[in-house]
Amino acid sequence: MVPSLLVIGAWMALVLSAAVLCRRVLPEQKELSRKIVHIGTGPVVPLAWWLQLPAWVAVPAALSVTVITAINHRWRLLPAVEDIDRHSYGTVAYGLAITLLLILFWPEQAIAACAGVLVMALGDGFAGLVGRGLHSPTWSLWQQRKSVAGTLTMALVTAAVLTMLVLVSDSAFQPIRVLIVCVLAVGLEQLSRWGIDNLSVPIAVGLSWSWMIS
Repeated sequence: MVPSLLVIGAWMALVLSAAVLCRRVLPEQKELSRKIVHIGTGPVVPLAWWLQLPAWVAVPAALSVTVITAINHRWRLLPAVEDIDRHSYGTVAYGLAITLLLILFWPEQAIAACAGVLVMALGDGFAGLVGRGLHSPTWSLWQQRKSVAGTLTMALVTAAVLTMLVLVSDSAFQPIRVLIVCVLAVGLEQLSRWGIDNLSVPIAVGLSWSWMIS
């Protein structure tokens, strides 16, 4: 048990160190350091699954991180995670989503939790980077700027993540249902005011997993 926690702790320390270093080297790129944490946090859940971390350890750990994230959101103790140019509760919602997924699915349906977290971590994470980095047509929805490049990235990464997890789980691949869940995830990601998509997308994908592979 202790070695497993040390492995997960070492990974998170590496992610946070990378975010802090990025913030120091590229202080004007506030969103980049935040996305490093966003994307880097995702693999923690599959890692905990691989290490067979029990629910009585995983759930309190996720809840503790969520509380720490909420404290950091309030007082900006670690600016690399929270100092962005818009008002967002995204990091807190992200931690809450992971906690709820663990409560709902861990460990019997751990792959459903992995699906929800990885779609949010990788899909939304890379969508934010690509959307800001590439020039493409944009629109505003619920006072949030969205782009063709970012939305396409979200769709493609979501499809890749879900397909990979279906194959890993040895489940029946239902392309139409995978497509429907992708559309659901992309649609919810569009409604991202206050960072609410960090909660809605993972929970929706996790809850859709059993239906998607049935």
